[in-house]
Amino acid sequence: MPHPFRLYNTLTRQPEAFEPIEEGKVGLYVCGNTVYSDAHIGHGRAMIVFDMVVRHLKARGWDVTFVRNFTDVDDKIIAAAAKQDVDPLALSAKYIERYREDAAALGLVEPTVEPKVSETIDGIIAMVAALVERGHAYENDGTVWFAVDSKDDYGKLSGQKVSELRSADVGSKRNPADFALWKAAKPGEPSWPSPWGEGRPGWHIECSAMSKEHLGNTFDIHGGGLDLVFPHHENEVAQSECATGQTPMARYWMHNGLLTMPSGQKMGKSLGNVHLIRDLLAEYPHEALRLYYLQSHYRSPLPWDPATGVQMDEALAMLARLYEAREVAEEMGGKEPAADVVASLGDDARRLWELGNEFESRFLAAMDDDFNTAQALGLAFELARALNRFANHKKAKKRGGPVVAPALAGFKLLGPSLGLLDQACDDFLEEVKVKRLGAMGVERSDIEALLADRATARSTKDWARADAIRDELEAKSIVVMDRTDGVQWKIRLATAE
Repeated sequence: MPHPFRLYNTLTRQPEAFEPIEEGKVGLYVCGNTVYSDAHIGHGRAMIVFDMVVRHLKARGWDVTFVRNFTDVDDKIIAAAAKQDVDPLALSAKYIERYREDAAALGLVEPTVEPKVSETIDGIIAMVAALVERGHAYENDGTVWFAVDSKDDYGKLSGQKVSELRSADVGSKRNPADFALWKAAKPGEPSWPSPWGEGRPGWHIECSAMSKEHLGNTFDIHGGGLDLVFPHHENEVAQSECATGQTPMARYWMHNGLLTMPSGQKMGKSLGNVHLIRDLLAEYPHEALRLYYLQSHYRSPLPWDPATGVQMDEALAMLARLYEAREVAEEMGGKEPAADVVASLGDDARRLWELGNEFESRFLAAMDDDFNTAQALGLAFELARALNRFANHKKAKKRGGPVVAPALAGFKLLGPSLGLLDQACDDFLEEVKVKRLGAMGVERSDIEALLADRATARSTKDWARADAIRDELEAKSIVVMDRTDGVQWKIRLATAE
């Protein structure tokens, strides 16, 4: 049986033990992107957070149905298409494919299903019709509005009060807080026939119809960014529960915190402060971005200062420490030791042995407690530090291999749950070289030429020339390592603890 877990429920504003509708199964709906431009790193946080959720649940034995939609019919898409003089659906199709490219580059698990608004029109119309029939919606001039005062508990998710809501665009609405379910067609916009005339869906009804189609009237978990709590998710709750007559729409609501800029703003396309995922991944391995997101609890705000790049440099250095620690463990061996072997190797060996043996239970406890990746990664770095301390002992390489077996097993947990340490260390370090050299404007051929000159200088005992070349490489952030098996080099990364 899958292991139980807890999560913070936005609906009740407290952490709760998860109880599924169907034993051993989780139905998860996550609001995807409105596809009118490329995904930015603010979107990336939600992408990675819910990828982590799905990964960990599957690693713990849950059967997960993961639905993440594409909003391909929307006001923003229509406006962007008009500026570019292209068909709105063609524009959204283009950015759906680019989103999928970004998702693959980030190493995301694929959703069970990725519905599109344009392919859910029949379900949307049926849901709007049900709301009209039940007295929760009304039509005026071809537009259908949801009447918020028809639901007594409207605002239960966000805490908003109907009496305090205002709208700059009252138009044909009875109440300023009412919102559009179906919009009357306008020239140049995509539209479909409906009982109320040609038109297209409003934003909120889209996710209600898609989640209903793929997960049912009531499902386990609904997720998305904190900025979607109101009005989007609040309106989803209202229209779904009123259309089906079943409560709740979703039993648990999860919301990830937002990336914040130095000014305190969130990152958003409309604010003009976006940084694209694909641009960042041209300079850094995707696992560095993943670690940057996961080093903080998913519900907390996460600072981003594009002027310095410090966050990503630090995340890359932290990731490298984990890779290198795992490599040390792999090189030392992995069979179980006798108790007297551990005891004979001193305090650092005993500490590593204890941490290694405790790691799985502590790591899984952190992850099962509202997906506390910050705590889980803290345990991984604690283990890496203990491993490095032990590896510095003279006896470690000869007799210490068995002591690291539990630690090595612990590092292997980071892949299934977090998507980290998913490649060989040599492959990771090569990726770092390729991406960081490009970002630094340093040619690999220049480095190799300098190393060849240095080798010649060393062979002729021209130590001054050899040292000068080392200094020149150091100035380019290239660290040269003279080893018994030859000369190696790597890029100097930020200090990470």
